[in-house]
Amino acid sequence: MKNYLMSIVVLAMVFWTSGIYAQPGPIEAGENIAVVPTTYGKVRGYIDDGVFAFKGIPYAKADRFMPPQTPDKWDDVRQCTIYGPQAMQGKAQNWRGQSDESFGFQFCIEPMDEKKSFVLNVWSKGINDGKQRPVWVWIHGGGFSGGSANQLPFFDGRALAEKGDIVVVTLNHRLNTLGFLDLRALGGKYSESVNLGMQDLVAALRWVNENIENFGGDPNTVTIDGQSGGGAKVTTLTAMPSAAGLFQRAIVQSGSILKVGDNELSKKFGLEFIKELGITPDEAYKLDDFTYEELVNASNRAAARMRDIDVPFMMHPGQCPTVDGKYITQHPFDPTPAEFSKDIPMLIGSNLNEFGYSNRQLITPKTMDEVKATLAQRYGAENVVKYIAAYQEAYPDDDQPQHILVTSVRNIALDQASIKVAQGGAPVYVYLFEWQSPVNDGSLGAAHGMELPFMFSNIALARRLTGGGEDAYELADKISSAWINFVKTGDPNCKKLPKWPEHTPEKGGTMVFDNKCQVKYKFDQSLVELVSTLPPLFK
Repeated sequence: MKNYLMSIVVLAMVFWTSGIYAQPGPIEAGENIAVVPTTYGKVRGYIDDGVFAFKGIPYAKADRFMPPQTPDKWDDVRQCTIYGPQAMQGKAQNWRGQSDESFGFQFCIEPMDEKKSFVLNVWSKGINDGKQRPVWVWIHGGGFSGGSANQLPFFDGRALAEKGDIVVVTLNHRLNTLGFLDLRALGGKYSESVNLGMQDLVAALRWVNENIENFGGDPNTVTIDGQSGGGAKVTTLTAMPSAAGLFQRAIVQSGSILKVGDNELSKKFGLEFIKELGITPDEAYKLDDFTYEELVNASNRAAARMRDIDVPFMMHPGQCPTVDGKYITQHPFDPTPAEFSKDIPMLIGSNLNEFGYSNRQLITPKTMDEVKATLAQRYGAENVVKYIAAYQEAYPDDDQPQHILVTSVRNIALDQASIKVAQGGAPVYVYLFEWQSPVNDGSLGAAHGMELPFMFSNIALARRLTGGGEDAYELADKISSAWINFVKTGDPNCKKLPKWPEHTPEKGGTMVFDNKCQVKYKFDQSLVELVSTLPPLFK
């Protein structure tokens, strides 16, 4: 009986310290509370249960299709207590119809603004205190066309700042047509109009470098991290000379890329775009007169005309970063990473169940016959038996046929890691997130983005996605601890996980995140090698 009561007490303590039963502390806000000087003027935030929070701080300004400039200065104390608007993009991300995916990933509905979305948010346990905390900069996903620093409720940085005593920064930047259209072929004032969304990210990192000390941060210990399109942006930043020295570590979550867009195709797209608007290059001054919707529609028409270009969907001209020779001087990881990023430690990984056949995240029940039919359509009848055998070799205990059809991006993550290792510089660590969400009959599994509330240490804000069970809190404690250690030291090893080895192509060590975390070595090599010979799922 005594041991039983002790177990109950211990379990209750776990629940309390993990936040399941804990009540949030007070909010403090007022005219003279949480005031910090910046290069451009003083900002006022608020205190959230002992953590200072600042939202909607301007880090830049820009005219349409122009490079970012430093923001205007202000004299009064600027109130920064509410998220700023997101960058211009398509319809609200949260509405995808009634589905298990929409239930799990309930995106925030946010205002959009072309001029006022150059903003960032900061969380820190101390301000103006002379203490230099490691800084973690989060770059949101959504490809290169959507998303925001507040697109999901669990992007709140308070929990991670408190747990790790690090400074958390999240930010917005220009997207899609306004952020990645290449107008250099127009010449004149448009000669620098390329990779504007990436130029925005560099401007935000420069703001961090110049101002984060007043928020309790160390400008010389900055980690950039992003998931999906955010991971691709992190990867691209490692090939941007203007970003060199502005970050010291990098994390890529389900967003590995090796190449970006082609220089000449990108400029050609810009001319096709102008043509679709019904103006000539000499009439480029009219670009300011078009609505955002008109610009996007013209870009979509230009893209349709150039769809015969045989490039991956993430590298289509006019809709992604491109090697321009100045801002991005080479493909990030093809054939090798940039020399100035050689000493940047990297953490690279993916999830087990990233995407379904139609680029959705749902796992729907299938019989083995249905699985075979889909595989034959996808990869050809000659590869069906080999594919199933390779999957079953990697995951012998998985008795759900539909899992065979759900693809990962592990191949490209391993490619990126191997290329980084071959450079002979800083170490790289590889992970695979396999934890399966029990919500809605397991229809999301370890979906694209499922790891996000775990590394943000925000399971309480993601219960509809994760179920909010004890196992989710326990795994989040381990994963967020690893992320915090990497932010602090460039090494994710922590006492709560097995020894995490540096990645080498020869050994192929991968930290597998599940209810039981373990390091596995080349367990899925046959599957990885087979997938590398098959056509990509998305073009």
